[in-house]
Amino acid sequence: MRITVKVGTSTLTHPSGHLNIRHVETLCKVLSDAKNAGHEIILVSSGAIGMGVGKLNLTCRPQDMPTKQAAAAVGQCELMYVYDKLFSEYNHTVAQILLTGEDLRDEARHRNFANTLQRLLELGALPIINENDSVATDEIGVGDNDTLSALVAVSVKADLLIVLTDIDGLYTADPRHEKNAVLIPEVRSITAEMLASAGGHGTALSTGGMATKLSAAKVCMEAGTDMIILNGARPNVLYDILDGKSTGTRFIGRKNT
Repeated sequence: MRITVKVGTSTLTHPSGHLNIRHVETLCKVLSDAKNAGHEIILVSSGAIGMGVGKLNLTCRPQDMPTKQAAAAVGQCELMYVYDKLFSEYNHTVAQILLTGEDLRDEARHRNFANTLQRLLELGALPIINENDSVATDEIGVGDNDTLSALVAVSVKADLLIVLTDIDGLYTADPRHEKNAVLIPEVRSITAEMLASAGGHGTALSTGGMATKLSAAKVCMEAGTDMIILNGARPNVLYDILDGKSTGTRFIGRKNT
């Protein structure tokens, strides 16, 4: 299968902004094993600003655009260094692609991106994609990496998008505040009630939340691509997906309905 995996800041870093070594090492090991099994893996990775916050010893995620971009510039270097080091241990070569919204909206630029990504996969590389936060602004940015991962998955005709986050999947209510909340194992249509109960923001160092994940799921489903939300604190759960087991919440693409 061709699988796009999106990993969020809450999985990659501690609340301090410093690297969560256990999560990242396990993630790279599992993805390397998936490649060894013959799957094509595309990683959409958040974390540049969060890691920049830690590297620059800032007390919180910056609010002004220049400081966000500065943190991203510092953090992206650290992020790719970690990925290159860990994937190299399993003999896999990584490639960095940084995108803005225009790279996906403009036909010629989108075609160049798709051609580059396809060639990287043919060469056996593992592409790692992030929004180009050091130059992106609200006008030219995608906005969040949940949306970016969905657009990438659809662009490259991925068989599946897996979104790793800080929760086990979509619940009937927020399980952190409602003890009777129940995990929804499968979604075939996104309702207004789901969107209303999704809430808004992610963690202090991230931009995502369940609302952006539902928006990403809508993009995938309309294009006929399945999407699964999993808990990134347990990267080994990816093996269950590869083995065809049901875990997390799967959003069913319309071609499968």
